[in-house]
Amino acid sequence: MTGTKPNRTAKRGRIFPEIQWTKEQQTQWKNEREEFRKRCQPIFDKVKSELIETHYNWFVAVEPNSGEYFVDKDLEVASQRCREKHPDKKHHAFRINETGVCGTI
Repeated sequence: MTGTKPNRTAKRGRIFPEIQWTKEQQTQWKNEREEFRKRCQPIFDKVKSELIETHYNWFVAVEPNSGEYFVDKDLEVASQRCREKHPDKKHHAFRINETGVCGTI
């Protein structure tokens, strides 16, 4: 019994094509994200000092229009609670530590 090898070609790359943005679109997107983070930062700074003692390295999801924030040990849970309360709004997540981020690159 001689077997023949199937001529299958492996699919490479992504299923969906990548979004091709111009430099202007990339810059605009980065600026919008940075401005949104700046709107959320004062709310985080206000609650950080009281939360850092009891919830160190937990996550806080901030919705800037209402000023509400949601704290949890898991990032996904904090984000989900924020989405449940404010389904059509964007939020920004911070880590409750001295810098507000998970690490540096």
